Amino acid sequence: QVRVVESGGGLVQPGGSLRLSCRSSVSNFRLAMGWYRQAAGKQRELVAAVSSDGTTKYADSFKGRFTISRNHAESSVTVNLQMNNLEPEDTAVYYCNQYLSTWSRFRSWGQGTQVTVSP
Repeated sequence: QVRVVESGGGLVQPGGSLRLSCRSSVSNFRLAMGWYRQAAGKQRELVAAVSSDGTTKYADSFKGRFTISRNHAESSVTVNLQMNNLEPEDTAVYYCNQYLSTWSRFRSWGQGTQVTVSP
């Protein structure tokens, strides 16, 4: 399991923005990382991923509204997810983890951070 610390979730009104952060050890700097989410009663889905060189990938539903980025510091790697124009349907627990094409088979996930979009 890639150990991460997710933060930045909260309650926001429709149309608002949030910025999620995922911090992990600098030892993970070669890994592609992704943000995922799971809404109540639904399967976990990929939101976006970013490779070590900054190449990004988005699920179609999030293109144009969400932006993923990463920063490498001396002792850590931070992967951010900027979420704009949020909708109630974006309410979910958001998770950060390594990105692989086989991500749906991952068994280990962190606690995630709750995002609630409500008037």
